[in-house]
Amino acid sequence: MSQSVLTDRFGRTVNYVRLSVTDRCDFRCVYCMAETMTFLPREKIMSLEEIAQVARNFVALGTRKIRLTGGEPLVRKGVVDLVEEIGSYGLRDFAMTTNGSQLPALAEGLRKGGLDRLNISLDSLDAEKFKAITRTGKLSQVLDGIDAAKDAGFKRIKLNTVVMKGRNEEEIPELVEFARAKGLDITFIEEMPLGEISEHDRGLALCTSEEVRAIIARHHELELTDDDSGGPSRYYRMRDSSSRIGFISPHSHNFCSTCNRVRVTVEGRLLLCLGNEHSMDLLPLLREHPGDDERLREAIIAAMDLKPERHHFSSDGEVEILRFMNMTGG
Repeated sequence: MSQSVLTDRFGRTVNYVRLSVTDRCDFRCVYCMAETMTFLPREKIMSLEEIAQVARNFVALGTRKIRLTGGEPLVRKGVVDLVEEIGSYGLRDFAMTTNGSQLPALAEGLRKGGLDRLNISLDSLDAEKFKAITRTGKLSQVLDGIDAAKDAGFKRIKLNTVVMKGRNEEEIPELVEFARAKGLDITFIEEMPLGEISEHDRGLALCTSEEVRAIIARHHELELTDDDSGGPSRYYRMRDSSSRIGFISPHSHNFCSTCNRVRVTVEGRLLLCLGNEHSMDLLPLLREHPGDDERLREAIIAAMDLKPERHHFSSDGEVEILRFMNMTGG
């Protein structure tokens, strides 16, 4: 593969792509989407072959890490075949973010297909709270999915918890102990203001990474590490455990200066920033010039000039981006 040529106007090298395979999901998490959603019709989303073409050309341009996202990627028919295809591209790191509901049936096939790592969303260990947050999710199914992933032998499994005051912040110690007992990593995420929601006030619900760390510090001494996941997480270790605790802090700790990633939505929009609308629509090119890799790579390279210096998330919960997280891609 060639050396990376994806460098933006601020000297940042882009070598990590989050690639959405669907906007659909079997959950309706309160921080991610509205309870009643209208999803994209089939003709407006990339085919699996088009997704693979986009992935292949990003790899040709120096991408070393791809994460498949959604919506919930595992509800897309044929996703295991897509994993097998992208898994043959020689990536340094090939991962997926999932809600875990389909892992009891699919974990083994995903691992055999070449997927290295999984991030599994887990916002509560209380079945009723879990149902309230996900609206449609069943906790026992996700817990079975976590066990199936462990049995499948992924290189690393990480839990993702979006912390919200009044929802689940009191469960932080219990979630840490669960991760420790299972030998998993866990990352606590500040809620991001994407999409208009009515379920809660984001400004009042925001629980910062500093607040979460203070809660954990009552139980465990945390040591900052220099571990690099290739993403925005800052990781801490505990002396008596192999589990790492990560924090993603788009509000309280802006990580834009080291941003190395872009997103491609399932409708073919190349998003240059999570917190801005700067983008390039790749779908017309994919449809008008099918199989034209050179033209696609030229468009991707040109898009790097659109990548902004930083996002501007508001700490008061004010929505600046109207698209929901399921439309953004993880």
